[in-house]
Amino acid sequence: MHEVIDNIHKAADTLRREAPESDRRGRLTDLTAQTLRESGIVRMLQPKEYGGHEAHPAEFLEAAMETAIAAPSAGWVGGVVGVHPWEIAMMDPKLQEEIWGQDPDTWAASPYAPIGRAVPVDGGFLFTGQWPYSSGTDHCRWVILGGIVDHGPDAKPGPPDIRHFVIPRSDYEIVADSWNVMGLLGTGSKDVRMTDVFIPDYRVVDGTAMNAGAYEHRQEGKALYRLKFPLMFSAAIGAATQGIAQGALAAFKDYLGGRVSADGNIAKQDPIQLFSYAEAAAEIAASRSHLLTSTSELYDFVAKGGEVSRRQRLTFRRDQARATRRAVDAVDSLFKTAAGGSGIHTSFPLERYWRDLQVAQVHICNIQHNIYTAWASDDLTGESNPALFV
Repeated sequence: MHEVIDNIHKAADTLRREAPESDRRGRLTDLTAQTLRESGIVRMLQPKEYGGHEAHPAEFLEAAMETAIAAPSAGWVGGVVGVHPWEIAMMDPKLQEEIWGQDPDTWAASPYAPIGRAVPVDGGFLFTGQWPYSSGTDHCRWVILGGIVDHGPDAKPGPPDIRHFVIPRSDYEIVADSWNVMGLLGTGSKDVRMTDVFIPDYRVVDGTAMNAGAYEHRQEGKALYRLKFPLMFSAAIGAATQGIAQGALAAFKDYLGGRVSADGNIAKQDPIQLFSYAEAAAEIAASRSHLLTSTSELYDFVAKGGEVSRRQRLTFRRDQARATRRAVDAVDSLFKTAAGGSGIHTSFPLERYWRDLQVAQVHICNIQHNIYTAWASDDLTGESNPALFV
């Protein structure tokens, strides 16, 4: 077991106790954020030269799952914020030093949706936009944002010039009352915005090139950094979602242990309840194994010198999305058919896990339809939509 996973197990009671307060505040409590920092989860994919672990990616996914079992929003932030050091490791060394040189526990938020508009100027860009869904942003000192470069009348025909822009906290605003949702309240996934902020060239990378692995040379010889950004990011989202499902199953188990109906029916002796519990447990275990095994197989492949193909990328994303769907469906079944009327009470933990799962499953990385269609098209004809996040 990786030391970070052990740290999370030891901190589980603290994470669990703080989870309701994180939801009430609409962001992780300071104690929760401190506990995550001390666990080391956000440094698992960080380079060793900056205090990171360079851990096996499956270990990182397990750490996100274990965190989400205890506290869904904390697991989500641990997964999302924890994958950013993987990308930063392949950015300009000057930027890495700015972010981690004084404090290796410095966090960066996102999102990557290319909402911003960047105007080229001498030495960099002027960047403007407002982005939703910046998970954990209150506890981050940097943000990575997606944007499109406006080349004006000199623009050449072709796909948009998408870049990732890295900005320090002093240069952007967090929009305070912008995270009003039904679940994952504690992630504090608020909007961030800025107008005409100067971003120097060394804090910018080509998004398409990053997705393709064009910056891997900055971590030469390390298999971890050859796994492609879309796969790492979607795996982190999938892992947090898996952990929430596992936490829901644990909550239902506790519920079964003490439930007695008005007519004296003991839940843990009821064949229907037992069947529902066992079926959900099997589905959630299978989905967990599916994601971890897919990740380990891909890591072993690149560690032996392999180059990840488009087919492998599509297959990984297909399996990751399917694993999420299987876990969510299992919890839906428990909540809607086995929990009974008690399940709707906010005092019952399953209700919160269920709401958090509904929000988690609509993240673009967990949506099945596009990736299923792309995989099937590629498998049958060798063609698929090149714009997909793979």
